[in-house]
Amino acid sequence: MSLAPVIVLVQPQLGENIGMAARAMANCALTDLRLVRPRDGWPNEKSIANAAGADAILDAARVFESTEAAIADLTEIYATTARSRGMIKRVLTPDAAVAAMRATTTGGGRPGVLFGPERTGLNNDDVALADAVISVPVNPAFTSLNLAQTVMIVGYEWFQAGTDAPSEQLVATHTVPATKGELHRFFEHLEHELDVAGFLAVPEKRPSMVRNIRNIFERAALTEMEVKTLHGIVSRLVGARWSGRGTGEGGSGSA
Repeated sequence: MSLAPVIVLVQPQLGENIGMAARAMANCALTDLRLVRPRDGWPNEKSIANAAGADAILDAARVFESTEAAIADLTEIYATTARSRGMIKRVLTPDAAVAAMRATTTGGGRPGVLFGPERTGLNNDDVALADAVISVPVNPAFTSLNLAQTVMIVGYEWFQAGTDAPSEQLVATHTVPATKGELHRFFEHLEHELDVAGFLAVPEKRPSMVRNIRNIFERAALTEMEVKTLHGIVSRLVGARWSGRGTGEGGSGSA
């Protein structure tokens, strides 16, 4: 059995929201969904229509008559709520809660997260069952989150903490990143034509101007195809300039 957190929806009101919560779970590789007294009964056709293919999670979902029964086999419980309940409880952000959950699973424990009804949220008795509270830091003037949004936030933090996906990458479908040699050959081409055009004519300014131009293109993270395109642009501009001077070599037409 996976040690990923169990998602417990307490008295969910709409089948549509259960389906969207299952979809969010599937996005985040969470598979264990438990329902406590769903208002419109179970199974629910509307949940399937809104699960966007996460049917396996809905098919495996278990229904319980009480929150206590739904969490009986779990070792650590978190309650999601945006309201102060007058209880002495640790209140954690989703990322901090996930760090604690991962520590729990490392030790062989199994955490669960409680989500309350869409209209009212968890009642105090359900919150009292939790070891800690998860509070999502959002605009204090508008803290309303729907059920699937809250499941997604917690699920995303769980998944993100266990993935090694790079924080940034260049997606180049039909080409590859330009090598430094290719880039430097383009610099030489461009700077030669800028010299010919007189753009770099002031000797004391030339070094800093060249550095600035090179930095522009270095920041662009150019691909091999893009460098070839830039070569072509420079060549076409130069050709257009010379064609405007007439056919006689050294013609007097304006640049």
